[in-house]
Amino acid sequence: MERCAPVLVARGRPCLNLKEAAENFRAILDFQTLFGNRNPVELEVGCGNGYFIAELAKRHPETNFLAVELCTNVILTAMERVLREEIPNVRFLNIPAEILACYIPDRSIRKIYLNFSTPLPEPNREKQRLTSSRFLSIYKKLLADGGVIEQKTDSAFFFEYSLNSFGENGFAVTEISRDLHRSKWAEGNIVTEYEQNFSSKGMPIYFARAVLL
Repeated sequence: MERCAPVLVARGRPCLNLKEAAENFRAILDFQTLFGNRNPVELEVGCGNGYFIAELAKRHPETNFLAVELCTNVILTAMERVLREEIPNVRFLNIPAEILACYIPDRSIRKIYLNFSTPLPEPNREKQRLTSSRFLSIYKKLLADGGVIEQKTDSAFFFEYSLNSFGENGFAVTEISRDLHRSKWAEGNIVTEYEQNFSSKGMPIYFARAVLL
């Protein structure tokens, strides 16, 4: 982790109670200082091993990217990838998504990516789903006017849940595909290892784009 310090901007919990942290703790990032420019900023919540965010950043050097991942071992792989490939426009936060607003300025994010978030179908875990009302309220605070959420998932249940949740929480769903790899959005899609694994088994990949109203 020490070797990855140049790209790691936040780590851990400021206190055990996440609700208390979200309400009282602030360590707001200065994007111009962090990236050395005023380029727009986009965010991936749950970046995994970093393949998606690294490839996206290489394709779009005119944009800055933040990547959030709670699992230390996983984010370490992502950070090592970005450093190894010398990608200058990605920074990482090893924190729970519940406290994103402790670090990210209000209305500063152009787009949020949710790639293959855990579906958590159990009814008692709804609040933990990354497209629940609880999390959408956090994203709404961070997104700029007209900001966008793009979601990919292999779970039909989670996809339908997310579409309903977007509509109930102030977003307009403007693009939907229930078979991304056979849709007009397939061109340019960054296919992760996880995504390729499921697609190779004949499982469809679901895609949605939702715009903040």
